[in-house]
Amino acid sequence: MKVWITKYALTAGIIEVEVMQLMYLGHGIVAVTLENDTRSINLCSDECYLSKEPAIQKAEEMRQKKIASLKKQIEKLEEMRFE
Repeated sequence: MKVWITKYALTAGIIEVEVMQLMYLGHGIVAVTLENDTRSINLCSDECYLSKEPAIQKAEEMRQKKIASLKKQIEKLEEMRFE
């Protein structure tokens, strides 16, 4: 099964991986066991998607929030004066 991970979308892009097992642990946490690997990765349920379209939507939302945050930061720096 393929899943799309958006946890690092703003730094590494959307990561598409093959998984052996996907298990809901409760409290919004999902455990993903990668194929050919014995380790499991715990992700928030809004960081792991079963199809590409919602992953793209989430990454776009993350991008827009980051842009807004950076604009706010730039405004604060532009208003800052040293005497």
